[in-house]
Amino acid sequence: MSSAQSNFDSLKESLSEQYPDFELIQHRNELTLIIPKEKILEITQNLRDHKAFQFEQCLDICGVDYLTYGEAEFDTKTASSTGFSRGIEWITPQDTSMEKRFAVVYHLLSIEYNRRLRLRVYLDTAEPIIASVCSIWAGVNWFEREAFDLFGILFEGHDDLRRILTDYGFIGHPFRKDFPISGHVQMRYDEKEGRCIYEPVDIEPRVLVPRVIRAENTPSPTLSEQPTENNNE
Repeated sequence: MSSAQSNFDSLKESLSEQYPDFELIQHRNELTLIIPKEKILEITQNLRDHKAFQFEQCLDICGVDYLTYGEAEFDTKTASSTGFSRGIEWITPQDTSMEKRFAVVYHLLSIEYNRRLRLRVYLDTAEPIIASVCSIWAGVNWFEREAFDLFGILFEGHDDLRRILTDYGFIGHPFRKDFPISGHVQMRYDEKEGRCIYEPVDIEPRVLVPRVIRAENTPSPTLSEQPTENNNE
């Protein structure tokens, strides 16, 4: 057994012993621990300080919206290679009452053991709120602000939870699946008034899907159809 595999198995065993009641997912030699939001501070502090883990760094925090998870905007299995009409009609998600719609994902790194771990925490759909882990890893301040800006996830205890990527006065959260691709407002510069003006967007949402012809469905050209050096066509 390689040292990397032994290291991985050791982490998996330690997590199973420490958190037997929580779901631990293994996929492609990566581990994801799903924990309840009420335990976020307790578990993250233990993962940072416990001698068996020592996850000194939180590399990233990201939000997830599962509203249209597993759905497709158009049929790709039976669509022909000559049709261009598919994907023209934009489908707006309607079900906003689903359970476990939002989640926060934490990516942890242990420099001491050269290990990585992913934490996933599901949030309430109506009020996606979770405690801030800035007290555990100070460097996640901007990561939490990004998740708030793009997904509308609130981090309780964050000392400066402001938007970080979108413009001043931006309406909505653009990474939510029910947010229109074209947005809610558009901006233009008015020469008469000498300022930028925000107004309702007048772009019709439309999904443009390129035609894809897969190699396995395309017959190979015959010898007579092969191009030659003298063929100028």
